[in-house]
Amino acid sequence: MVRRRLQDCRRIFVKMKKRQKKPNLPCTVTELVTEEGSKVYVVGTAHFSDSSKRDVVKTIQEVQPDVVVVELCQYRVSMLKMDEKTLLKEAKEISLEKLQQAVKQNGIMSGLMQMLLLKVSAHITEQLGMAPGGEFREAFKEASKVPFCRFHLGDRPIPVTFKRTIAALSLWQKVKLAWGLCFLSDPISKDDVEKCKQKDLLEQMMAEMIGEFPDLHRTIVSERDIFLTYMLKQAAKQIELPRASEAEPRKCIPSVVVGVVGMGHVPGIEKNWNIDLNIQEIMSVPPPSTSSKVLSLVIKATFFGLMGYGCYRIGQSTVQFILSCQQVSVFRG
Repeated sequence: MVRRRLQDCRRIFVKMKKRQKKPNLPCTVTELVTEEGSKVYVVGTAHFSDSSKRDVVKTIQEVQPDVVVVELCQYRVSMLKMDEKTLLKEAKEISLEKLQQAVKQNGIMSGLMQMLLLKVSAHITEQLGMAPGGEFREAFKEASKVPFCRFHLGDRPIPVTFKRTIAALSLWQKVKLAWGLCFLSDPISKDDVEKCKQKDLLEQMMAEMIGEFPDLHRTIVSERDIFLTYMLKQAAKQIELPRASEAEPRKCIPSVVVGVVGMGHVPGIEKNWNIDLNIQEIMSVPPPSTSSKVLSLVIKATFFGLMGYGCYRIGQSTVQFILSCQQVSVFRG
């Protein structure tokens, strides 16, 4: 036991020596410091970017973190261990099974919203030939190479985000948003993706989103900024060094954290960094509004109506087929 503790101490000190005093970090990295002196390096990424993947790898190698936090929740963690080819195929396909799973997990309205966003992701995947979440997979791989480095999921659960978003939007906003997502067909290039890492352009896009859908920006961006900030601060708590024996006094040192988030969340994380945060309010799911209930009933009625009509048409065709067979049989007889 004592030998193992000494080995752990040596490995930690070796890792600390590997850390660069003045790390050479990409321009997409923002450095934040906690009251206890822990350092958090937030890598702002574009979600379909090769250069973002390189930024993540370089940052982790340079700072040798104690914790790596990524903008994922438990509902999307499967993408970390899937290979690129499988993910690419999965991202392009929008199946009935995925729709059923989304509805079962999130309810009808939130499930349909998730499927529309998956359609957008599939459109981008098709255009770029690149699976989403590459920067998170790189973070997962690199974190496993750093001694005593923990890997944390830092995003709010998707069902909470979708349900809060649906509850916040008016009926007209829901229809308008769904219409826009359904008919998204604009071509997207890798240059367009890289532009999303430019601060001025990103602020302009955010301003347009706030102007048209302020409640959408609040639930999908601002609230998740708060949640991500809270999780980064939790990950940045001081760490206790291994002791050679129980009699040895406890020693704690500031930790080093790397956070991997979409570039659009970085300004919000900086804004919330020195604020005492309470995430209970943004984790609650409000009851569905009257408009949501009405729209949900309309969707259900439409769905089952189409199914019923389909069954009727199939049944009618079957009857006509049987009658025609009988007529042919009689005629031949």
